[in-house]
Amino acid sequence: MGRPRALVAVVAGALLLAGCGSSPSQVGSAVIVGDSSVSLDRVQSMIDQAVREQPYGQKLAREHKLDQLGREIVRQTVLHELTEIAARKEGLVADQAKVAALTAQEKSSPVTDTGQGDSVAVTQIVSKLRDPNEVANDVVLEMQLAQKYLPKLSVSADYVGIAATSETDPAARTRAFDLAQQFAADPAKIQATIQQAGQEAQQAQQTGMPGAGGFSDAGMTELFGAAQYLSLAQTPLFGSPANSVVAFQARMPAKPDWYVFVVRSRGTDKAVPADQEAQKPTDQQLTSIGTRLLQPYLADAGLRVNPRYGVWDVVGMNLAPNQDATKGTVVPLRGAAPAQQ
Repeated sequence: MGRPRALVAVVAGALLLAGCGSSPSQVGSAVIVGDSSVSLDRVQSMIDQAVREQPYGQKLAREHKLDQLGREIVRQTVLHELTEIAARKEGLVADQAKVAALTAQEKSSPVTDTGQGDSVAVTQIVSKLRDPNEVANDVVLEMQLAQKYLPKLSVSADYVGIAATSETDPAARTRAFDLAQQFAADPAKIQATIQQAGQEAQQAQQTGMPGAGGFSDAGMTELFGAAQYLSLAQTPLFGSPANSVVAFQARMPAKPDWYVFVVRSRGTDKAVPADQEAQKPTDQQLTSIGTRLLQPYLADAGLRVNPRYGVWDVVGMNLAPNQDATKGTVVPLRGAAPAQQ
């Protein structure tokens, strides 16, 4: 698969850890998803093991960052359980030859500081606490889920872009969240706002100066095919139901602008007419798209996260320390009929 590190590139979107039990209780649980739960004691035990066995785990302990390990354990629990739910519903069985090939590439070397940052290291650490066959099984299932839907997955959406000066521009983030709430509360505002945004975006291209609204882009009821837009296919634009409003930074890391999409329809059963050729996805892209396609299963999974580990961020399909740290928002349009996934 041409990866410099076994599983790391794809495992970031699909790892596992789950405790089994019927009718799990929130008392003493770090997370509950579906019919499974992981206890607070189990999470702490794994954190302790990581500190004992992994040099980078010891670094995190010295820097008082062990909360990152806890959130990663919970994240992978949720993704694993959603993968299992999706596989059962879709009738997917992991290709065991691919599972074996992935497992064979896994290295037993400890996780050290290679300069890639905490996020990559934490993912590696937590994955090494698991059975590599089970980890690889999840990766393969997510790839198969993506391969099943990619040719026929499409979204029709209105959108506006909001200019941002940097990845962490707080004003642009606030504007995007506020606009998403406005659209959701009063859908009648959408068309006029998009028209204004389109005029401002055109003016900005001509003059190089942003308009009063700070808009950088706009589009009305455009059709996006997942196979033609592999980067967008990994985002909540393709994981959210029709009649929802989604705000996130759509073109990261190349461009930090925030986008607010109004999802009008989401199709999974017809070939998508397109004015450009479908792109050939890499294994990493397939896994990331597969992770995104787990998003629709959240509604029925009964997800409950212990507040000590933060909040579930549906846009990032990850744990965030708090609501202010989430990567975006998804809200339903007021008065719209419930959409079928």
